[in-house]
Amino acid sequence: MNIALAKHLFSLLLFGSNGIVASRIDLTSYEIVFLRCLLGSLLLGALALAAGKPLELFREKRSALLITASGVAMGASWMFLYEAFTQIGVSFATLTYYCGPVILVALSPLLFGERLTRLKLAALTMVAAGAALLNGPLAGGGSLWGLACGIMAALCYVAMVAFNKKARGVSGMENTLLQLMAALGTVTLFLLWKQGFSLDVAAKDWPCILVLGLLNTGYACWLYFSSIGRLPVQTVAVCGYVEPLSAVLFSVALLGETMSAWQALGAALIFSGAALSQVPRSKN
Repeated sequence: MNIALAKHLFSLLLFGSNGIVASRIDLTSYEIVFLRCLLGSLLLGALALAAGKPLELFREKRSALLITASGVAMGASWMFLYEAFTQIGVSFATLTYYCGPVILVALSPLLFGERLTRLKLAALTMVAAGAALLNGPLAGGGSLWGLACGIMAALCYVAMVAFNKKARGVSGMENTLLQLMAALGTVTLFLLWKQGFSLDVAAKDWPCILVLGLLNTGYACWLYFSSIGRLPVQTVAVCGYVEPLSAVLFSVALLGETMSAWQALGAALIFSGAALSQVPRSKN
């Protein structure tokens, strides 16, 4: 479980750097997400072929369907989130999106039969408050469509984790490959509907695109989806707040953005809540 937790946290740190890398790419958000999924799928497909092992994911038909559904939810979540960014701003969209882990924890007794302990509730309250402080005051003037996109991104996050959690008998590599391929199909259809299939990528953008697609998507998704099956769903939900926290820290360190006292307090609450969620239960 410690190894799974370490892999999970590292994947979240890579995800948290996505904004830094994507800010260097002169493409629309939908094109960036499409290239992320495409390159990530190609990397994992090449690794699967190099391993020389036959793919066995379709022997578990139920699990394959669940993972496919999880991939569709992941692709839809990314699309809704990026649309929310453009409609209502990053802070409001991120805060709305990270209602997803809260919803997931609240539904975990119904979906997975996990007990919602007082300790988990306390940890969840801390990270939710920390996320609110971290994102600062909500900007006014946001559209109802943008808010709806943020809420849909959160609901798609819940579906993504729930479907993947119920899948059994599929390895981490095969799980992630199928997940990304399903997400790629979803994003491709959305891109065709949104603007048609026309990409014009400048040479200067390719280094960041390769980092975003191969490292931050292919490798990071493999770490993420190969670890969540070995962690309690409430731990996955609580630790998920490491991603927005790391995004803010990276922006402070690499982009020179400032962090207010309230944001620093939010960061402390998130770290404390994540640590509290790992305290084992005992009779003492």
